[in-house]
Amino acid sequence: MQSLLLDKNPLFGAYDKGIYVFSLQIQYYAIVIVCGMIIAAILSALLMKRRNMDSGFIYLLFVVCIPSAIIGARLFSCLTDPGLGIKAFFDFPWAGLSITGGVIGGVLSGFIVCMCCKVNFLRAADCVVINILLAQAIGRWGNYFNQEVYGGLITDPAQQWFPWAVHIEETGEWHHAFFFYEMVLNLIGWAILFTFTWFRKKKPNGISTCLYFVWYGTVRAIMEPLRDPNFILDAGGVMWSELFAIMLAGFGVIAILVLLIINFVREDAFIGSRKGDPCGITKYSSYSKKAQPYFSKINMFGANYPPRPKKVKKKKKGTMSAEEPQETQSEGEEPAEEERPRPAPLGVKNHKDGDEK
Repeated sequence: MQSLLLDKNPLFGAYDKGIYVFSLQIQYYAIVIVCGMIIAAILSALLMKRRNMDSGFIYLLFVVCIPSAIIGARLFSCLTDPGLGIKAFFDFPWAGLSITGGVIGGVLSGFIVCMCCKVNFLRAADCVVINILLAQAIGRWGNYFNQEVYGGLITDPAQQWFPWAVHIEETGEWHHAFFFYEMVLNLIGWAILFTFTWFRKKKPNGISTCLYFVWYGTVRAIMEPLRDPNFILDAGGVMWSELFAIMLAGFGVIAILVLLIINFVREDAFIGSRKGDPCGITKYSSYSKKAQPYFSKINMFGANYPPRPKKVKKKKKGTMSAEEPQETQSEGEEPAEEERPRPAPLGVKNHKDGDEK
């Protein structure tokens, strides 16, 4: 392993697939995925604030759902990759991660957190799940650094250029850059769903979440069979990623229909309401009883809330602000006994009438 950053410092440097700090190797794949998670969390907090929710809830979801997603991604990969098996679960330096398993693990843990905190799961999911598309798009660049998840061989020199194709150094061949194709499709889907969710007010909640499953499931169902056979999870002769992608898309379509029917039964309208409040986000939602909503231009209902109270600066003992009313003696009251001055502590100047000498 040779350092490309600091040749004179063997404790920190870079190698072909990542960096190392002391003896810890950190692959570019992991760095890219973590960056995608952080950006998705920031956008989810912004969307929560927009949709009249306590944006601090994202931090609780982040702490719980990210580890659950990683476990789900690793477990799904080990169970469906014929080259791994469950015994390879803890072999993280050479680990495989399945995005499908990560989505399943993250969504299930998020549902449990919402149930425990008494937060509407579908309302919270609309703010978080769609940003997974962006995290997945960013994370796909990890496949570029790892030289994996590519498509069929390209022999025509006129087509051997990036991003249409990617050069695989191990074989010296050019293949279709399917990771890049999927990244672009995920970015397009995220932009559409984020814009739709940013401006949508009317019931029912959960539509954006279901549209994510439809979009992502459809993209994966199209892309999966076109991959290089080495990257298809087909343990037992079953294309598991393809099967689950179709199931995700189908689940999303069915779930949308169910949500619309339930809303029609309750509100006499498929979208919105004819009986009451047509919006599904009018009431402020928080996981904490102490949280109070304040005016915000981002919040669609921010005009209904008072301005955020100004922070009161803590004053030093023995000082008095000019705006503070001084206590005066009323008629008929005996003058209070003058308090004897206390000796000032070492290193503190004496005060008189609230001003420093």
